[in-house]
Amino acid sequence: MRTFESDKDVWGVVDLLIEETEQANSEGKNFNIAESIMAQLPFFACNNFVLDREAQKDISRYIYSKDFGISPYKGSYGEQPSRWIEKTFVIKNLLERQKLKAMKNGT
Repeated sequence: MRTFESDKDVWGVVDLLIEETEQANSEGKNFNIAESIMAQLPFFACNNFVLDREAQKDISRYIYSKDFGISPYKGSYGEQPSRWIEKTFVIKNLLERQKLKAMKNGT
């Protein structure tokens, strides 16, 4: 039994889940750390706890620019912030992974 008195307590359990997943992976498993955390998070905290406003803003910018075929920032590809280009690849990869997961689960 655990008592949570602060955000630090929740992050402590998240850290334990990361360690547990890394240990399982070192023993030959192939678990995704983020998916493992998100699957277990509802047992001790609200999923909104780990949502990052900046990341949500980036995802919205990515989807908007993709759906409407516009550049997320002024200028051509070469003028886009390098940090944004890095984020774009991460977001695209995560969205594809979620899509494949949903198709696999039939949802």
